[in-house]
Amino acid sequence: MSTVQSVDRALDVLEALADQGGEAGLSEIAARTGLPYGTIHRLLRALLLRGYVRQESDRRYALGSALVRLGGAAERMVGVWAQPYLEKMVALSGETANLAVLEGDFVVYVAQAASPRRLRMFAEVGRRVMPHSTAVGKVLLAERPDAAAVLARTGLPRRTEHTITSVDAMLAELEVVRRQGYAADLGEEELGVHCLAVPVRDGGRVVSAMSVSGPTARIEALDLGRLADGMRGIAAEFGAEMSPP
Repeated sequence: MSTVQSVDRALDVLEALADQGGEAGLSEIAARTGLPYGTIHRLLRALLLRGYVRQESDRRYALGSALVRLGGAAERMVGVWAQPYLEKMVALSGETANLAVLEGDFVVYVAQAASPRRLRMFAEVGRRVMPHSTAVGKVLLAERPDAAAVLARTGLPRRTEHTITSVDAMLAELEVVRRQGYAADLGEEELGVHCLAVPVRDGGRVVSAMSVSGPTARIEALDLGRLADGMRGIAAEFGAEMSPP
């Protein structure tokens, strides 16, 4: 196996673990990657030695703590690269724009561009929120095959009177998000605040979400379909910059 092929396959293993929520058995990794068991064993041994993978007591494999340092640095850089695109969203909507990613089962805000208006919304960078009550969370879950499992683990606590609290209702909502290409949070996380979010894709895979949020009355006054179209265009530009050549 060439050095380049080994690196490529090691990354396949790490991505397979990430796609399984951060933890998987050998058979699940093999099913995801199509690699022989012997090859996976050799790659896992190398990753274990470097701390990028750990083995649990039940002999399943999980992403290791060495990835935390890389992930933190990568998130900071992604936030820097996203800034001009978030500012485009502010110019488009007049409202605060955010970039968010899914870390484990929770949504984390990693960058923001503030609205120039005096009354504006803030989602503190680094803040963790549950996915079911936010537009960014819905976008990040919409194309995940394990969305139902994520929701079962986190639960769907009621944040406001508008929060969706049923797994079946949320799965139906995610189907709408997939179909229309954007998600809305209509006072589901915080009363008086509405939010619209679109996916950022690395190729065909959703890797992050971009959103705009503002007071209910101002968001309701916008043409949401037209706004979503403009946001998708900006997100596609950002995704193209982030995608490997």
